[in-house]
Amino acid sequence: MYSKELSSIKKSNRFRTREVFAKSIIDLASNDYLGLSTNKDIFKKAYERVLEEQYTSPKASMLVNGYNQIHKDFEDALCKANNFEAAVTVGSGFLANISMIEALCRKNDTLFIDEEYHASGILATKLLKPEQVIVFNHNDYNDLENKILENKRTGRNIVAIEGVYSMGGDLAPKEFFDITQKYKALLIVDEAHSSGVIGDNLLGIFDYYKIKPTKYHIKMGTLGKAYGSYGAYILASNQIVDFLINRAKPIIYSTAPSLFDIALGLESLKFIKENKKALKEKINKNLTIISKLLDIKSNSLIIPIDIGDNKRVKEIQALLQEKSYLVGAIRQPTVKSAIIRLIAKVDIKEDDLIKVCKILKELK
Repeated sequence: MYSKELSSIKKSNRFRTREVFAKSIIDLASNDYLGLSTNKDIFKKAYERVLEEQYTSPKASMLVNGYNQIHKDFEDALCKANNFEAAVTVGSGFLANISMIEALCRKNDTLFIDEEYHASGILATKLLKPEQVIVFNHNDYNDLENKILENKRTGRNIVAIEGVYSMGGDLAPKEFFDITQKYKALLIVDEAHSSGVIGDNLLGIFDYYKIKPTKYHIKMGTLGKAYGSYGAYILASNQIVDFLINRAKPIIYSTAPSLFDIALGLESLKFIKENKKALKEKINKNLTIISKLLDIKSNSLIIPIDIGDNKRVKEIQALLQEKSYLVGAIRQPTVKSAIIRLIAKVDIKEDDLIKVCKILKELK
């Protein structure tokens, strides 16, 4: 039924498959930045916490009776750590972006969104009217300001950026915070790839720039990356969180997030806070190796290596996999031009990271 479409995908070297990798593979491809997916102590603590409850699954949506003390404990801990008034847990980062963009952009409001914002956010814009959405050039705060000034619509202005962009590993400039404050625009910051990786307390880009959250700030983070779990959260003012709980369809109509996943996220948050010094030292050490061997300076653990050829990135990936190293071979439509995406995870041995960098330098 879809043979022609599949044939076209294969011819362009964009065909994707699922694979269960050997346990011996050394992972430099996933978003498990801090290696917490292998931390059995955190897993055990989360398991024991769930066993304390009367029931072990959320059972229903949050607005029926799916909201559990585990959800509340995690939300309270997030608010305290990040200095936000309120929080709500969500099933995934994808659902969180749909929730925020679809619910917060009312009839006369305008959404300004970075052209490289996550696919879930771009998809959410399709739920709005075309005149409500303005796309600005990637990380270009001057372009954003010009488009805000040109906009004639009378409602709220809402800006959506990422703290660290998932493919390029680049950080959003602080000027975005300044501009949105200047024009009293709501600022949505997707911290999926920055929370747990940057900032004095490893809490993300608000922490990195030492931004004190205001009523105009909204922070979304996921648990499937640095936190070694699954799910997401939205941090904002009491008013915005109350509004999302009452208007965001993925929050209202989805089963509440898994109790175990949220308990795991809570234990990971505690671990990051307690071990931030050692984690930051390892992050800095890995980035120093990357800088010396690949001549790539990065503030995040995402290291993109431009290849520009779909067939070649798969070949490089296969060559490294033969040596038991897994890196990402990222192609269209995820990126405009094919890249090798290396993740300098903190649980990677120094010798392995050095070896992979040397091989990539030769292959490139």
